[in-house]
Amino acid sequence: MLAELLILAPSLASYEEGRLEERVRAAELASLAVEASPDQVVTDTLSGELLNGAGVVSVAVQSEGIRRLLLQGPPMKRAPYLVDLRTQGPLGWLFQPFRVLTGDPAQMVRIVAKPSFRDGDFVEIVAPQIRLRRELTSYLLGLLAVTAFISAVAGVLVYFSLNLFLVRPMQRITASMERFRANPDDPGARIAVSFRRDEVGRAEAELDRMQADLRAALKSRARLAALGEAVAKINHDLRNMLTSARIASERLALSGDPSVAAALPRLERALDRAAALTSNVLDYGKTEERAAEPIVIPLLAAVEAAAEDAGLSAKGVRLEAMIELHDQALADPEQLHRILVNLLRNGREAIEGLETPRPGLIQVVSERDGDQLVLRISDNGPGVPERAQTRLFQPFAGSTRPGGTGLGLAISQELALANGGALILLATSGEGAVFELRLPSA
Repeated sequence: MLAELLILAPSLASYEEGRLEERVRAAELASLAVEASPDQVVTDTLSGELLNGAGVVSVAVQSEGIRRLLLQGPPMKRAPYLVDLRTQGPLGWLFQPFRVLTGDPAQMVRIVAKPSFRDGDFVEIVAPQIRLRRELTSYLLGLLAVTAFISAVAGVLVYFSLNLFLVRPMQRITASMERFRANPDDPGARIAVSFRRDEVGRAEAELDRMQADLRAALKSRARLAALGEAVAKINHDLRNMLTSARIASERLALSGDPSVAAALPRLERALDRAAALTSNVLDYGKTEERAAEPIVIPLLAAVEAAAEDAGLSAKGVRLEAMIELHDQALADPEQLHRILVNLLRNGREAIEGLETPRPGLIQVVSERDGDQLVLRISDNGPGVPERAQTRLFQPFAGSTRPGGTGLGLAISQELALANGGALILLATSGEGAVFELRLPSA
């Protein structure tokens, strides 16, 4: 419709120019009849017939600088306005039809054009505007009707094309998504890929892959849930066994046998690792963490409490907390404690595992970044090995020390995200590692 309307003015202008040209040519032929008559004079009856046939009220020609009035009708009440077809510019050509349509119907128009059937400078006619106005109005209405018809046909074609190529495929995709959501195990919920090369085809292919990945993830989750239940049962019995073994080790410690005393620390470490492994597996094997219940937490107190549980002390690996007293985080206190204990314990164990002992130091620095509180936790340990950096936060794959489960950082990152924050490895080298923990600021 817009395209048709844009060509409306040129179409009207072209039509009006053609009608004016026809008037001029008809008047020019009528003038030839006058010149062919004896003494170049015709009767008033013949003059009126020639003027009516040409649709004009007067005809004049100019040749060699001499203007001659060949046919003349009754006198006019108002002077006509001029349309010179020889020098008409583009803007005048475009707006001339609208001047006719909106002007006074009784107005006359004086038209000047180059002659076609005779020699001379120009042909000049005067014609009533009302007849031209009726012709332009009729043409305009017809043009609008054709425009409306073409637009309607184009609209119908576009509608059915969109319905065929976009709407119906999107309905199939939506129906497949709804069916998959209702029952992921339903084989009929899988989208039928059409192998189109446009965005719809890509959406179908991606949905098909996503559904396959989700089915695999759901099956894996079901297996993990079953494994978690089995591990929980085993853990209950294993804890009892470890408790009995710990009691036995304490009794052995009282025996006074030097060989027993030498072997006892290894036994205690093995028992500690076994207990930690079962606890970590149970923590990670939960179907999901409980929803965070954030409250305002004084950050310095939270870091000091976590350092105590992580085994930091003034005689061993010490803590240096550069935290303002008024710094407060908005987080779940129990989950924040677990995150900090994991990070501080990892730093302490990395320092204690150095072949060349050095004074252990873990620094915790806080700063504000907009509406977030940023904690940078750095240690002077050996840093994170390059082979472990890409899988550092993957469960069972990110451990950097012998006997580690690789669950601590994975759980910590999950808890940080659940509290509206983030946990990343900011930097690492042979002089230590820097972790960045972001939390909402209170």
